[in-house]
Amino acid sequence: MTGAGSLALVDPCCARGYAPAALQAGGLGGTEATVLRVTSVLSTRMPVVHYQRGRTDTVATDAGLMRPLADAFAPDAAGTFVVINAWKVACKLRRAHPAARIVLWLHVHPGRHNRPMATALAQAGVAVVCVSASHAATLRAFLSHGPALAIDHIHNPIADGLAPDATPHDPDALLFASAPHKGLVQVYARFTAARQAIPSLTLAVADPGYLAWDTGPVPDGVTLLGAMPHAALIARMRRSLCLFYPQTRFAETFGLVMAEAQAVGLPVLAHCGLGANDEVVGPGQLLDCHDDAQIVTRLQDWRRARPVVGANPAFRLSAVCDRWMALLDGAAMERVA
Repeated sequence: MTGAGSLALVDPCCARGYAPAALQAGGLGGTEATVLRVTSVLSTRMPVVHYQRGRTDTVATDAGLMRPLADAFAPDAAGTFVVINAWKVACKLRRAHPAARIVLWLHVHPGRHNRPMATALAQAGVAVVCVSASHAATLRAFLSHGPALAIDHIHNPIADGLAPDATPHDPDALLFASAPHKGLVQVYARFTAARQAIPSLTLAVADPGYLAWDTGPVPDGVTLLGAMPHAALIARMRRSLCLFYPQTRFAETFGLVMAEAQAVGLPVLAHCGLGANDEVVGPGQLLDCHDDAQIVTRLQDWRRARPVVGANPAFRLSAVCDRWMALLDGAAMERVA
């Protein structure tokens, strides 16, 4: 499964090797889940191989061949490399594979110490794919001091079949379904304030478990669900009043759980103007989450009549994979001005 016509996904950032079976078991981060969902489709159209940090064996899966990270630097490893988040590894791969096409698939906002990446990626001929239009715009601004760099965006995917159903929802049940570093301390504070006004409220916290984070004491009314199989999380979404995400500090580059919530008819209560929130969450769901009164009013309104929401077709897996195929076929990418 190697050679000029093959696609290699290089993940130097994962804690351990992962494979499609983990999608249903739960505990995967959004980046790993996205990689597997996309490659499960692309592998039906071209040879795909994954090179993963922490993997010591070689395993054939429906998403491609899984191999140790070091194997990515072997001669003729692939024709196109897509590197997850690690721009320095993308540049190192260029030295090992001078004729290959190399793309950096960025799922995070780079920190200030990464400003040299513009020059390094331009010199190495590495293009960048972000996971939302807002993510790409932020990256362009961040790298505007450097040389022109090819930058595009392809959204993270939601399943084609995700849709609302007839499951009744509990008007008291709020759901937080992200890693704890994504503002859970602030969410706890906003929930505690909302519960003073609406004492019957409860908050379920589904934590994928890939990152330990001190969030302090668990407030009254909160149930910790831990890592959940994906199907169980979707079922929990269907039974909830809303995805409760009123934090104002962590800027999502996409926000997969918000997109999935919308797809199954679950409103998202989140902060306006933060990261990709405005791009992913539909009208009437974003507000100033510094203001507890606004949060309480919105919850009271939704308890009386929950808004009707749905999926953005551009986020569907089939549409996302079509975008990837267009890029891999050589479609032009935007460039930093």
